[in-house]
Amino acid sequence: MPWGNWTIVHEFVLVSFSALSSELQALLFLLFLTIYLVTLTGNVLIILVTTADSALQSPMYFFLRNLSFLEIGFNLVIVPKLLGTLIMHDTAISFLGCATQMYFSFFCGAAECCLLATMAYDHYTAICNPLRYPVIMGHRACAQLAAASWFSGIPVATVQTTWIFSFQFGGPNRVNHFFCDIPPVIALVCSDTSLLELESLTATVLFILFPFLLILGSYVRILSAIFRMPSAKGKQKAFSTCTSHLLVASLFYSTAILMYFRPRSSTSPESKKLLSLSYTVVTPMLNPVIYSLRNNEVKAALGRVIRKTLGAQKL
Repeated sequence: MPWGNWTIVHEFVLVSFSALSSELQALLFLLFLTIYLVTLTGNVLIILVTTADSALQSPMYFFLRNLSFLEIGFNLVIVPKLLGTLIMHDTAISFLGCATQMYFSFFCGAAECCLLATMAYDHYTAICNPLRYPVIMGHRACAQLAAASWFSGIPVATVQTTWIFSFQFGGPNRVNHFFCDIPPVIALVCSDTSLLELESLTATVLFILFPFLLILGSYVRILSAIFRMPSAKGKQKAFSTCTSHLLVASLFYSTAILMYFRPRSSTSPESKKLLSLSYTVVTPMLNPVIYSLRNNEVKAALGRVIRKTLGAQKL
């Protein structure tokens, strides 16, 4: 297209769920607001309980605390704007705002992929190498693994966001999504993006498929070790240690893989929105619920913290 026919885009419009009636959008607003508040409350409670209770100072709970911080960040990046589009029909987002949202969604997503793989390695070491576990997963090693997970999100977020927003946007500015994700934003670029799309596929393989395969391999070894345990009590304890993480990782990776590895033509924009809701809105809410309901140590620690708090208020 000739340069003279381009309209320079200074802001984008998030289509979100604008095709729905006002009544349905109001219902979605109430639903997502409830999920948002439950997510923030549940993850803050996980952070407070695993920090305050002396019984929850193992590496597993250190990584769980980091996961809760990431889930809060993921929600703060995406959900407030989603709520605004539903209740106030505030669908406009500035060029800088879109780039910022994309950057931090990449950052949180990539960091969570790596952190879930790190948590699988922690479970693998605890079950398959229990005698050396305190040495392998010492305080220094845990801090380094957590830092590596967090910082892994920086290069992919920086490269992807800088590259896509270095292109010229002209003409349509409607992003057919509820946040600035890369596929619907790329669709608005006025030049060839094949190299960027190849880089995006490479990043997706590195940050989604590769950690997923590491988790899968870890659990194959873990299950093999559990089945070789002579004691039924030992098997039950090992299973209970792993099931919460396995459920969380399965929810996150199944929707992310369906979202980013399916051919474009086989997925409608509406189904992409539903898949995105699964890993950006629903899964962060389920994480604290799963870890609280399926973990007796967390439930007991939560009870101790509540009793201690109520006791202090009476005094």
